[in-house]
Amino acid sequence: MVMNSIFYFQQISYISGNLVMSDRVKFPFFYRTAPSELHLCAGIVKLLKHFGWTWVGVIACTDEISVRAVQILKEGIEQSGGCIEFIQTFSQSSSLLIQETPKIYNTIITSSIKVIILYCNRDQTEFVSYTPIWEAPGKVWIVTAESLFTSTSYYVERKNILVFTAGKKNIPSFHKFVREVNPALFPSDSLTEEWWKDLCNNRCPESIQRSCSSDETSNYISHCDIAILGSSYNIYNAVYGLAHALHNMITSRSENTTLQSGESESVLDLLPWKLHHYLKSLHFKNVLGEEIVFDENGELAVGYDIISKFYLPDGTRSHEIVESYNPYASSGKGFTINEKAIVLEDLFSQAPPHSGCSPSCNPGFWKLTRKGMSICCYDCIPCSEGEVSNQTDMDTCITCPEDQWPNQKRDACIPKVITFLSYEEPLGITLTFIIIFFFLITAVILGIFIYYQDTPIVKANNRDLSYILLISLMLCFLCSLIFIGRPEKVTCILRHIVFGITFSISLSSVLAKTITVVMAFHAIKPGNKLRKWIRSRFSNSIVLSGSILQALLCLIWLCTAPPFPYLNMKSETGTILIECNEGSRVAFYCVLGYLGFLAGISFVIAFLARNLPDSFNEAKYITFSMLVLCSVWIAFIPTYLSTKGKYMVAVEIFAILASSAGLLGCIFLPKCYIILLRPERNSRKYLSKN
Repeated sequence: MVMNSIFYFQQISYISGNLVMSDRVKFPFFYRTAPSELHLCAGIVKLLKHFGWTWVGVIACTDEISVRAVQILKEGIEQSGGCIEFIQTFSQSSSLLIQETPKIYNTIITSSIKVIILYCNRDQTEFVSYTPIWEAPGKVWIVTAESLFTSTSYYVERKNILVFTAGKKNIPSFHKFVREVNPALFPSDSLTEEWWKDLCNNRCPESIQRSCSSDETSNYISHCDIAILGSSYNIYNAVYGLAHALHNMITSRSENTTLQSGESESVLDLLPWKLHHYLKSLHFKNVLGEEIVFDENGELAVGYDIISKFYLPDGTRSHEIVESYNPYASSGKGFTINEKAIVLEDLFSQAPPHSGCSPSCNPGFWKLTRKGMSICCYDCIPCSEGEVSNQTDMDTCITCPEDQWPNQKRDACIPKVITFLSYEEPLGITLTFIIIFFFLITAVILGIFIYYQDTPIVKANNRDLSYILLISLMLCFLCSLIFIGRPEKVTCILRHIVFGITFSISLSSVLAKTITVVMAFHAIKPGNKLRKWIRSRFSNSIVLSGSILQALLCLIWLCTAPPFPYLNMKSETGTILIECNEGSRVAFYCVLGYLGFLAGISFVIAFLARNLPDSFNEAKYITFSMLVLCSVWIAFIPTYLSTKGKYMVAVEIFAILASSAGLLGCIFLPKCYIILLRPERNSRKYLSKN
């Protein structure tokens, strides 16, 4: 930093990714053609997220660069929903690393992780490859140093390794350069021969055959893997970038400066600090047609390749780019994977692709973090009723819309089944037959009464009221059909309104019959003034007044809050029940309450008149009919409130049928029995005897 700040030397690095060097305040004259380690950490996080590896371990050196990078890596992994089980560090000293090896190896072996990130420089990575740490079975290694591919010292054949390297390009004519360059220019450099042999799979090029055996010189060109030289493209860009900047500076100097006669100026007079301005504004296309521009941090827009080494059947070593990461690409396009890569297939056949503290939660489940443990350690809990999870490892389940419901696996919302009491289902068909049966029975009884209208028993029981009662009961049975079928606006209004009015006519008729019986008994006494009231006009007025009051209540109900169709989505699980909402519950209960009031009065009067002479014994039958009616409606209330769905409608229909049938059976069946089976009792003489 001191050299950079005081002497203003321009520096272009082709290999350093040090995060500290991105500080333009401290290092304003530093440039690089290699990607920053900040992008390296982001690329590792992207790789882990792509494969769903949420449970990893980290092994790193204790140097400042590695420690800083591991901290950034840890934050990135946690932000993406992953966790680090352990971070093991080792000293830069080789002797200390040997002492620390058993501890690190034991940590790896006893851990449940499948993925290990090795973050250290080339030399330390090379040394780790010789320790037992490297031989831990069943692990996938992610390495940040490229030495494993450029050094012959790595002798173990492994395929479960992914290495981040600077993006590689095939530079035109570079292969020719490697083939024709004369290494004799470096006679004392022992690394030159090793470098060439490693580059070409231990086959010695002709240019250095003096130091190789003769059988190694054949067919080397086909084996030379120029693409693995990660730094070559970076060096190429650094050299040409510097050359372009230098050219621009000299050209600009020549155009803007008039040299005095006899003066001369060398290139050294223009360096070093004046070059800074031209490097900042550098912009040109290299031989591959790529834009070369340094950004505000003095970096080129380059990314990483993720490669792995494997061996071909003939024993030669090869490399394959399995993925690429470009941090400068637009969102969603920076990470690409080669799905056909041989290495990926081998990787997943050797090591399980899942690396997590807990197995992945399949759709239909959500993750519940275990108490006191990392967020990556969780239990898979089934989604609650009405909720789904349509992805793997969801933190919470999604509530389905009101008109939808989870499928059996609870991984998708499906439309709810629309239900109502229809004519097509068995319950609806059964109720329809029962309704028609009672309607026909009532019609037959009405026919019998009309046919035998002049008989004493029909006359004695007020035949006009009997006709009104039988017709109203027929209408009550028929109105039950309105309760079956898909509820519509009209049918919802007619259901309770029609029943309320027709049944009020029935109860008013019963009340009129009861009052008539009582008045008739007292009217037979000499000098009683009630005789003039025993006329059909009086009884008809009772029926009319009782019905009008109910009609007024129904009219108020319709004007305030009439019944309407309603989609009940909460009554039954997984279904939408189409039902009729009462609208005004107060009006609904007033209508029912008025029916109860009429039934109660009829019951009281009939009960008091139950001991009248047998000639007027209809009071006994009315008492029994009111007992049946009250019993039905008392049982109806709790049953109705405890029933759900379309069965609530069935309960309503049953209450209407039972109460109407009770009136029909208790009042008219005894009379039909006498008319049809005991005609001798249907005479004035028999009635007067009783």
